[in-house]
Amino acid sequence: MNSDWASENLQVIRTLMERATQYRRALAPMTLLAGVLGLVAAGVGWYAQFDRPVTFVTHWVISAWVINVGALLIARKQAINAQEPFWSSPTKRVALASAPGFFAGGLLTAAITMRWAEEPQVVPWFIVIWLLCYGCALCAAGFFMPRGIKLFGWLYLILAALMLFAYWPSWLKLSVLGNHLVMGVVFGGVHLAYGIYLHFTEKRGDAS
Repeated sequence: MNSDWASENLQVIRTLMERATQYRRALAPMTLLAGVLGLVAAGVGWYAQFDRPVTFVTHWVISAWVINVGALLIARKQAINAQEPFWSSPTKRVALASAPGFFAGGLLTAAITMRWAEEPQVVPWFIVIWLLCYGCALCAAGFFMPRGIKLFGWLYLILAALMLFAYWPSWLKLSVLGNHLVMGVVFGGVHLAYGIYLHFTEKRGDAS
């Protein structure tokens, strides 16, 4: 049993190392898509004046699901082009590693929304929670993917820390435009910048 388990893990690790460049290439269109749609979502949220916790959360959760579905379609297309199974053992490892971070973010979001559904001043706390949980999810997934993902996750953790300590309590008084602008920058703009970087560097160097 232990021998089989060790052999399976070694095979998964070997496969992940062999696919590092492929994963890096797949990340470029996925992060570009996330960046563009994140900026669009920020503009829509500001234009529609989604300032209440319920409408703010609903808008960004729907936007996140749209982005995730788009990213999955891109990953599936690349798997088909490479004649490889989409839901492979390495993919399962990445999904399971990042799942706790997303679960924590969803749980905290639901709890705060139910408790302070009519208090706009709690909206910035959603941003901090999402930054922290998304950063943790990326760091966990980074153990099975190119090391750049782990660094990308740490960037979100640092952004959350800056919001908590460097700009507190001024960020608690952000306007509707301010909240959606922050979301557009930290989720849309950062993803777009990372996607552009991956796009122009994927053909040279290693998977970083």
